[in-house]
Amino acid sequence: MKKILNLVCASALSISCVLALPAQAKEADVPSTINWTVPFGVGGGTDVWARFIAPYLTKYIPTNPTVVIRNQPGGGSITGANLFYKRAKDDGSTMLATSASTLFPYMLGDKRVRYNFDKWVPLMASPTGGVVYVQPGLGVKSAADIDKLDGMTLPFGSQGPTRLELPVLIAFEMLGLDVKPVFGMKSRGAGRLAFERGEAKIDFQTTSAYLNSVVDLVNNDKAIPLFSLGVLNKEGKIVRDPAFPDLPTFQEVYAQKFGKQPSGMEYTAYSKFFAAGFAFQKMIFIPSDTPTDVVSAYRSSVENMLKDPKFIEDSAVQVGPYQSIVGIDAAQHIQEALTVSPELYTWISGWLKKKFDYTL
Repeated sequence: MKKILNLVCASALSISCVLALPAQAKEADVPSTINWTVPFGVGGGTDVWARFIAPYLTKYIPTNPTVVIRNQPGGGSITGANLFYKRAKDDGSTMLATSASTLFPYMLGDKRVRYNFDKWVPLMASPTGGVVYVQPGLGVKSAADIDKLDGMTLPFGSQGPTRLELPVLIAFEMLGLDVKPVFGMKSRGAGRLAFERGEAKIDFQTTSAYLNSVVDLVNNDKAIPLFSLGVLNKEGKIVRDPAFPDLPTFQEVYAQKFGKQPSGMEYTAYSKFFAAGFAFQKMIFIPSDTPTDVVSAYRSSVENMLKDPKFIEDSAVQVGPYQSIVGIDAAQHIQEALTVSPELYTWISGWLKKKFDYTL
C-alpha cells in the first residue's frame, strides 16, 4: 500500500511541474495528425465524449491537426492504457482518454496495470454525472417505489468490480438491492445493449451516454430512471446533478428508504471513488516527455476551446452542464483524488473479496 501512495505522490508532483509551463507556446512543432487512444468500445460514455471533443481540438490546436479516434477496448480500459503507456510517441502525435475505469485499478494497485500517471501530463479533466435506471414492468415508476425492488434479482452488465461501476455497486449494496453483476462487458455501451435486449434489469450510464442513448428509451417507456449520482459542489458536498435536477441523488434515496443519512466505511468508500471517478471521470493525457512547447500549445488550445460559446452550448447538450478543469488546479485535485488511505484500502480489498471473490 505504501508503494501505491508513493506512486500517487510522485505522479502528482510530476504533473504539477509540467502543468506549470507557460500558457503560450512559440513556434510549436505540432503534428498534422493526432492519434487519440480511447481504451473503450464504441458507444460508451468515454467514446461519445471523445468524439464530441475531437473536432474542437482540431479547430483550436495550431495547424488544425486531424484527430483520429482509435478505440482499443479490453480489461475495462487497462488493455488500451497499458498499450498507450508502452507505445505512445512523445512528439505530441498521441493522446489518451481515460475514465474512472483507468483510475480505479491504478488507485487499488491492480497487478494488471502497467501504466504510471507520472509518465503522463493531463491536458483536461472533465467531471460527469450518471443515472441508474431499471426495466419497466418491475412495478417501479420512480425512486419513490424503490422498496418494490426488494427481493428481486437484478442482473447488471458490468465491466468489472474495480471499474467505473465500483461506487455504483457499493450504492446498490447500501440500498439493499439484490444486484447480480455480469462481469466482462467491454464498455458501458455494451452494458446498455444488454439492458436493451432485456438481459439486464438494471443499468447505469454516465451523463453523455445517458443523454445520447438512454433518454430515448425513457421517452419510449423502455427505461425507468431511479436516481443520479449527483455532483460535487465547491464545498465538496454531493448535490443534485444540474443535468438531472428532477432526479434524487443516491443519498436522498438512501435517506428516504432508511430514514437516516448514509454513513460508515461503506459510505466513505462510495464517496471516495465517486469523487475520483466522476470529478475526474474523463481526462486527456499526453506523454510527459512531449516537448514543452507542444504541451504549452495544447494547454492553450484546450483553454480557448473551453471558452468557445459554441462549445459551451454543445457541451451542455452532449456532455452535461459541467465545468472542466485545466492547469495546475487539475494536478492538485488529482493528487487528492488518487490518494487511498491504508484504512480504506483494507476495507475495499476485503469488500471486493467477500462480495465478488476478487483479490486485488
